[in-house]
Amino acid sequence: MSAMIQEDKHAAIIKRLARELGFDFCGIAKAGFLEEEAPRLEAWLNNHYHGKMAYMANHFDKRLDPTKLVEGATIVVSLIYNYFPEKKLPEGEKDYKIAKYAYGKDYHFVIKDKLKEYLYRLKEEVGDVEGRAFVDSAPVMERQWAEKAGLGWRGKNSLLLNRNMGSFFFIAELIIDLKATPDDPVTKDYCGSCTRCMDACPTDAIVQPGVVDGSSCISYFTIELKDELPSSMKDKFANWMFGCDICQDVCPWNRFSRPHQEPEFLPHPEMEEMSKRDWEEITQETFSKVFQKSAVKRTKLTGLRRNVRFLKESNKEITNGQVED
Repeated sequence: MSAMIQEDKHAAIIKRLARELGFDFCGIAKAGFLEEEAPRLEAWLNNHYHGKMAYMANHFDKRLDPTKLVEGATIVVSLIYNYFPEKKLPEGEKDYKIAKYAYGKDYHFVIKDKLKEYLYRLKEEVGDVEGRAFVDSAPVMERQWAEKAGLGWRGKNSLLLNRNMGSFFFIAELIIDLKATPDDPVTKDYCGSCTRCMDACPTDAIVQPGVVDGSSCISYFTIELKDELPSSMKDKFANWMFGCDICQDVCPWNRFSRPHQEPEFLPHPEMEEMSKRDWEEITQETFSKVFQKSAVKRTKLTGLRRNVRFLKESNKEITNGQVED
């Protein structure tokens, strides 16, 4: 069998296993140094757009070259896994809101288990394969690799957009030493002149098309920042207490979003019933029960209480007409 036919066969097996394990899309890119991304990443860091996320400045070389993460790696397999809910939690103007990705069980656990199964089954079919699985858990530039693998393009909000399902999905990777036929990258920007995500961002975090000042993002403030929230942001959070979906909700491509089929991503029943007052008075017992295996645990109860308190105070000031310009 010629090398080209063998690589085509491996690519077909990789994509078939991805479908069988519930991934919506799968693409393959040749592993190597992301030369075009190096100056962009350096500029982003020099502008301090990572805020207090010090880890973003670590492992610069590894972020740009997966062969430094996995010795002998030949391909990066990028995978998309849908999390768009069939039923949204309340997202009215006065509701406290949680980003949709955090409704159910922490995606790190759900997808990592699938990736372990993926590698096991791949080895069963093609023989010895060395590599590692990643899901937002290492210095891997997942959107860039997914773009190179033909899964979508990066929108003005910097998220990967897929023409068939928008952006409400997780991205995962297998970096392995198997030789397989790569896919053609997406080279066209299908956003065109649309700027809805930029226009809708309350904190003006999208500083230019494709560039997000992470230190100004609502998700950064409500999840990553451990300090007290800045008073200058008091009227800008639109009641998001964990994460934010604004730039995705307004994106026209998300009209193609379809409900996921993953039971693990369903919200805890009690979360669906929680009122605004319940969030304001949440106890450790309730937090531990409702968010036992949730990404929301990342903020801990103290962080969630801080966020809710900040929103409550902001709403009170808006109501009283005391918000300063």
